[in-house]
Amino acid sequence: MMKVLQNNIRYLRKKKGMTQQEFAEFLGITRSALGAYEEGRARPGFDLLDRLCEAFGFTLDALVRSDLSHISSREMRQGDKKMKVLAITVDEQGSEYIDLVPLKAAAGYLNGYADPEFVEDLPRFRLPILAPGTYRAFEISGDSMLPVQHGSIIIGAYIESADQIRNGRSYIVVSRREGVVYKRLFDQRDKDGTLILQSDNPGYPPYSIPADEVLELWEARAYISTVLPNYELSLEKLRDMVMDLQQELIHLKKN
Repeated sequence: MMKVLQNNIRYLRKKKGMTQQEFAEFLGITRSALGAYEEGRARPGFDLLDRLCEAFGFTLDALVRSDLSHISSREMRQGDKKMKVLAITVDEQGSEYIDLVPLKAAAGYLNGYADPEFVEDLPRFRLPILAPGTYRAFEISGDSMLPVQHGSIIIGAYIESADQIRNGRSYIVVSRREGVVYKRLFDQRDKDGTLILQSDNPGYPPYSIPADEVLELWEARAYISTVLPNYELSLEKLRDMVMDLQQELIHLKKN
């Protein structure tokens, strides 16, 4: 616990871009005292820990037990204030991995999604084609989002709040009521406080959930599947394609 605390104090100082002297003045202590806390030679008192929690919005438990450098945000309570939190994994250079939530871990994810130790045990990988950001991968089940097949892995980009939802886009939605699901979203919060979840497979009717029940949202950016598309090109389709090309050539010649 002492090692975690000293690392967290150093991390918070660097996050603010301060020298030891500047951070010590910010906290109202001496530079030598701060150095002792960062090096683990002394343990800060409750008053200082309370000031750190107040300044950065963490609970005392998170400050002394969780590696804050591995957390971009997290769900915790400070008095009556609820804060969103996200546990992530990074390499030695601080670059984020894509953590994979397989089907067998989906149920446990509802309780462990904000727990760094739970996320640390998940498989992880990298995908260089993605733009910089925070991503997570989820293995999906069922046929409600065909042609994306059962067992496919959806890679989603983390979004901070429902305000970032783009209607009609597909998302991984994590909620207490539905668990982990992959659907298209439509924002109805201004009408009845809900989100509409719609399947691509017309055999599944759309349904709604209260927006305040959503724990996490991940906008789908890519997917991985071992089932390749089976595209059959009939003679009729081939004929239509040739005719379309002919019409385009005629149009180009006229212009």
